[in-house]
Amino acid sequence: MPDPADFDALTTPIAWSGADGHVTGANLAFGRWLGVAARRLHGLPLAALEADGARLASWLAAPDGEEARLRRLAFAFPGNPPRFADAVLSPREDGGWWLEAHPVDEFPGEDPALALPGALAAALKGLAHELRNPLAGLKGAAQLLARRADARPDNDEERELIGLIGSEVDRLAALLDRLLSPAPPRPHAPLNIHAVLERVLRLAESDAGWAVRLARDYDPSLPDVSGDEDRLTQAVWNLVRNAIEAGAANVTLRTRAEHGVRIGDAAHALALRLEIVDDGRGVPEELAEQVFLPLVSGRAEGSGLGLALAQQVAREHRGSLAYRSRPGHTVFTLLLPFDDADAEGAGDE
Repeated sequence: MPDPADFDALTTPIAWSGADGHVTGANLAFGRWLGVAARRLHGLPLAALEADGARLASWLAAPDGEEARLRRLAFAFPGNPPRFADAVLSPREDGGWWLEAHPVDEFPGEDPALALPGALAAALKGLAHELRNPLAGLKGAAQLLARRADARPDNDEERELIGLIGSEVDRLAALLDRLLSPAPPRPHAPLNIHAVLERVLRLAESDAGWAVRLARDYDPSLPDVSGDEDRLTQAVWNLVRNAIEAGAANVTLRTRAEHGVRIGDAAHALALRLEIVDDGRGVPEELAEQVFLPLVSGRAEGSGLGLALAQQVAREHRGSLAYRSRPGHTVFTLLLPFDDADAEGAGDE
C-alpha cells in the first residue's frame, strides 16, 4: 500500500477514505484543486465531494470493490465552486478507497466552472442594456391593452393574459437589474408551490397552445415551502419549456411529500418532490453526463443555459435536481427540503 505521506510531493490531486467511506486524508494538490486546506476534508464522506449526481456514491456502495474510472465528475468542497475531473477509484487493503482526480481542461488555462462568468459577463451586461428599451415598450403596450380591455365587459380571459404579459415583463426587468447591478439574494419566504406551478402552466399554455397537453397531479396537503418565487418560477418554466421543445405531447407536473430524504450530505425529515414528466424525445445519450453544464444543448438553436440555471436555483434552495430519461419518458425531479416547523403535520401521499 502506498504511503499517504508521499502524496504531498505529487501534483495529481489524490484523496483517500477509510472503510466507512469518510475521508481520512488528501494530498496538498487535492486541497489546492478544491480551493480548501486539505485537512478540512478530513471526516467528510468521500461521496459528498461529488457536487452533482450520485455516480461516485453508487460505485462506493457497490459490493464488488473493483477499480473504477468515472468520466467528468463535478467535485466541490461545500460552498466552493465545482471543479471537473475524470476520476479513478481504487480499493485499499483496509476496505477504504483511493480517489485520484485528473482535472478536465476543456477551456485551456481555465476551469470550466469559472469560464462561463468570465466569458459571458460583458456580453450579458450588454444584452441587458439592449433589452431594456423593448421591455419598456412591451410594458407600455400591455398597459394600453389593459385600459382597452377594462372598457369592455366580459373580457376576463383577455385581462388575465394581459396581466400575465405585464407580470412577466416585470420579472424580466428585475432579472436584468440583477445582471447589471448584482445584489445579495433576496431572503426566502414561505410560498405555495402550486401557485408557482399554476403560473408556469399559464406560461406554457400561452407558449404551446393546444399542441401540448398539460396535466396537474398535485398533493394538496403540502405545506408552504421557503423560497424565492421568481427564481423557482424561472427554474420550473425552464424544465417545462425543455420538455415542449423536446417534442412532448404530454407534460405532467406532479408534487408529493417525501419523508427521510438525504440531499447531498444533509438529512431532512420531509422534502417536496416536484416531478416534470414528459413523453418527448428524451435526453440524447451523448449528453447524459453533461446535461447540467452551461452551454451544453441537444438542439442547434438551444442556449444550453436553461438546465444549468434550474440546477443553480435548486442549490440556492438547499435542494437538488436530477433526471432519468429514455425516448418517450423523461422525468426531471426537483427536491426541496421543508423547514422542520413547516414539515409538521404534512400529509402522506
